[in-house]
Amino acid sequence: MTKLLRSRYYHLSFILILLVFSSAALVHAQNSEVVVLEFDGPVMGIMHTYFERGLAEASEANADAILIIIDTPGGDLGITNDIVQLFRASEIPIIMYIGPRGAQAASAGSVLTAAAHAAGMAPETVIGAASPINSDGSDIGETAFRKVVEDMKAMMRSLTERRGPEAVALAEAMIEDARAVSAQEALDAGFIDVIADSPEELLAQLNGRSVIINGQERVLNTATSSQTAVPLTFIENLLLALTNPVLVSILMAIGVQAIIIEISSPGGWVAGFIGVLFLGIGLYGLGQLPVNWLGMGLILVAFVLLGLEIKAPTHGALAITGTITMIAGLLVMFNSGTPDFVRLSIPAAIAIALFSAAFFIAILTFALRAQKAQPLTGQQGMMGQIGTARDTFDADGRFYRGTILLKGEIWQATASQPVQFGDEVRVAQMQGMKIQVEPVAETATLEQPTP
Repeated sequence: MTKLLRSRYYHLSFILILLVFSSAALVHAQNSEVVVLEFDGPVMGIMHTYFERGLAEASEANADAILIIIDTPGGDLGITNDIVQLFRASEIPIIMYIGPRGAQAASAGSVLTAAAHAAGMAPETVIGAASPINSDGSDIGETAFRKVVEDMKAMMRSLTERRGPEAVALAEAMIEDARAVSAQEALDAGFIDVIADSPEELLAQLNGRSVIINGQERVLNTATSSQTAVPLTFIENLLLALTNPVLVSILMAIGVQAIIIEISSPGGWVAGFIGVLFLGIGLYGLGQLPVNWLGMGLILVAFVLLGLEIKAPTHGALAITGTITMIAGLLVMFNSGTPDFVRLSIPAAIAIALFSAAFFIAILTFALRAQKAQPLTGQQGMMGQIGTARDTFDADGRFYRGTILLKGEIWQATASQPVQFGDEVRVAQMQGMKIQVEPVAETATLEQPTP
């Protein structure tokens, strides 16, 4: 009897253990976690930094998948390769979603989509047009172009072979012919897995699909997953904003003007600090963009022309030439064969140039007038200043003594000749706090106020 009870006890314990583990597995299956990253902007260094941080946080959280929602016009090929290596090294399934409606994964974005373990697109989105160009946006020479194209085609083949020959052919056409396709065309070719209106619909459709991660098959568990967003930090948002050519141009314009203010009116530090800060941030942003540096040279020439207009007035000829040169410099710097995401609109270029030219001329004019004006502080600055007698000077030996109002202050003064109440007097000499004045001209004597 005891043996029978003991046997039943062992069986019951075994069943309870199985139930505990089964329940834990069921809870995990029902409450899987997906880390969500969202990026809207060009493929630049900040994207790599953000993705690297997001993948690290997903690994620490032991997430079941990483969902990347992307809308990008393309970007730097070197950064693209670095991000592809991040994806390849990930132990967690990476799902790329091109959305929402109207989004694109152009150029480098199509490479990143191919590198993901699973991919989907929202309706009315576009992918492709991945032909390589120079860092300044211009076309590459024929020989170099062929080398880069063949290298990119080989990489795209390795990323899409698992998707079948049609996906490989489409990937090569994106590189060779700059082909771009709709979401439905990408799905028909097998380049993506699903078309979904929302990230939630995407995860529901991908649930149960198998993906290959580092040679091993994994089944996606995303049907009832909880989503954990990893937003961009303040610094990452700032660096992303610096890929906007309008903002970069404005920062540089403000920086230059503030430095000019500091140079023309030295002694403070606020204008100089703001100028160095804004100009430094603007130059950093400029360094992140594929720009034509000839445009920067034209902008410097424009400032020289504006300065010459002040030194040797030409009735506005140099000012107009300088402003036009600045507009040309901005357009050459950002629009000379550069990618679309770097383009600066003509109205924006005109507005920035007009503001910079007007402010530059105003500051230089003020500075030159200040240099020509008499100093307003110290004994030398008091010489020749005009004041008004506050009373009739009293005779005191060979001199006359009284008080004057000078620059809003009351001073004790002496004069070598009579001074009447209200007379205008000029400072002739100053020794310490004593002022010697002389009448400016004969003036009518004002009636003294009665006490």
